[in-house]
Amino acid sequence: MVQRRTPQLHLRSTSYVVIPARLGSTRLPEKMLLAATGKPLVQHTYESALQARRPAGVCVATDHPRIFDAVRAFGGEVTMTDPAAASGTDRVAEVARKMPEVDVFVNVQGDEPEVSAGAIDLVIGLLEENPSVGMSTVCTPIRSRRQLDDPACVKVVFDSGGRAMYFSRSPIPHPRTWSDELLAADPPHFYQHLGLYAYRREFLLRIASMPPSAIERVEMLEQLRVLDAGQPILVGAVDEPGFGIDTLEDYQAFVERRRAG
Repeated sequence: MVQRRTPQLHLRSTSYVVIPARLGSTRLPEKMLLAATGKPLVQHTYESALQARRPAGVCVATDHPRIFDAVRAFGGEVTMTDPAAASGTDRVAEVARKMPEVDVFVNVQGDEPEVSAGAIDLVIGLLEENPSVGMSTVCTPIRSRRQLDDPACVKVVFDSGGRAMYFSRSPIPHPRTWSDELLAADPPHFYQHLGLYAYRREFLLRIASMPPSAIERVEMLEQLRVLDAGQPILVGAVDEPGFGIDTLEDYQAFVERRRAG
């Protein structure tokens, strides 16, 4: 008689997306509420996050009643967070403290309206497949010299196991001798870090309570706090552009893409 085996079920973690959205912005004031498309920018990000399959839910964590009211107006979930919070990570951690039932929190930047569902599912999947790691993120290839040299474009290098080695505003790795062929290499030499993170809840609360590291202050990159503490960050690669909205020109280009369909 053939003995039937009971299939092994793949148990997924409970995950939840938090979109930190503050009203103040140095380069583009009140960008979360810009609505030349007919919708506030934060709504585009929210609707993009809703397309992901793995998360159990999505909410906006804001510091201002105007954003709170805007999210409520389009039917989104929203919560007020401390206006004095130093970073988006702190806002996500504030939500996490109130949701002990959630295993993994995903930080989707409010100014990333074109974040893909696949990228969100990827960062969650990386943690599900690597239970000993507390944090994951994504990157995409850089194929432009202008982008490589732009300090607003954060670069990342990672090892053969997909663990981040360093993040920088400088071009990394830095070619000793330049050739345009380096930008066309396959696999790519250069990667842009996209502002999307997943954290295990306990890990998130721990790093949010840590003081900024010296190298973090130099580069002004929060993720360096994690590497400085000797903790790994898993990096998944996606073949899609990163379209964060930092300037009025960025927003205008986004509006044109939306109008073009």
